[in-house]
Amino acid sequence: MFKLDRRILTHFDYIQPILILPIIILSFFLIYEASARLAEKQFIYICVGFLTFSFFFLLPLRRFIWLIPVLYWINIALLLSVDLFGVENLGAKRWLAIPFTSFTIQPSELFKPAFILMLAYLIYQNPPPKEGYGVKDFMKLSFFILLPFLLITQEPDLGTASILLIVGFGVLFIIGVNYKIWLSIFLALALASPLIYTHFLKPYQKQRIHDFLSEKPSHQVAQSIIAIGSGGLSGKVQDEATQTHSKFLPISTSDFIFAYVVERFGFFGALFLVLLYALLIFHLLSLNYKFKEDYFTRVVINCVALFIFIYTAVNISMTVGFAPVVGVPMPFFSYGGSSFTTFMVFFGILQHLITFRFFWTDKIKG
Repeated sequence: MFKLDRRILTHFDYIQPILILPIIILSFFLIYEASARLAEKQFIYICVGFLTFSFFFLLPLRRFIWLIPVLYWINIALLLSVDLFGVENLGAKRWLAIPFTSFTIQPSELFKPAFILMLAYLIYQNPPPKEGYGVKDFMKLSFFILLPFLLITQEPDLGTASILLIVGFGVLFIIGVNYKIWLSIFLALALASPLIYTHFLKPYQKQRIHDFLSEKPSHQVAQSIIAIGSGGLSGKVQDEATQTHSKFLPISTSDFIFAYVVERFGFFGALFLVLLYALLIFHLLSLNYKFKEDYFTRVVINCVALFIFIYTAVNISMTVGFAPVVGVPMPFFSYGGSSFTTFMVFFGILQHLITFRFFWTDKIKG
């Protein structure tokens, strides 16, 4: 483990908790208003999340860097086992039952930290040249991105699979790939889009796209828009927030919690929340300059920033009718334990790499 060192306090990135803690507190306040029972569960999830953060923050990650490929392939095996032993719910087989208990795990959630670490490991082992990765290196990295995408798509969980795909290739775009490769990919996707829609999308996925493109929004989105419009500039007091408390707004503490925020706190409350997320994303991206020579840390930073941006943007767009309803939660904000714990793992790993960077520099010099 690590020796106590004053540099731990000076290197710790305090901006992250300053921006994240208000999001968690506001979320808990809204969930408690909606349901004291759910708030009790959420409090447990928050405690588990902070314990998970502490574990990964103190884990000497670089000492066990050689285990990252093993962790990746174990998670791939779990994704493969979902098709054989998975628990089906609402037409989707995404969970595995934990033997001798009533609990289940979702391998696609467990896979996300392993996915980030594997990309960081691969790029750290083979940094991009000045002109960016060529075709050979790009194909190798793409394999590790496309494999989980295909496995998770089969569950089916196109939302999670698509987010992993965007994050993976988004990081490659930031780190550096020859521009000719991107031009070829965009052209191929543009030509193949009709075939993908016709032959590869399932009926319920096509229905979501149809609902999104239709002039009349779905019932869920319509209720969400009513809640947002009724909030005005400063929102309503609790007793007057009828869309949420009269159960008109569906899944008001998770998928549509942004509409709940606007109904209660209005435009100014929504602006405050979006500003917190925007500042967090820009802060993370700004760390690229500080760690420009440390590709391992840079990949983790950019993956986490992209995850937050995509989850937040899709969730907000979904509630206002600008995107199909795909059940994507807001990081640290929507009710639930899986997403909250996953993002606490992300930030535990990230804070470790930032705070203990001096330790590994000293080891190399020694």
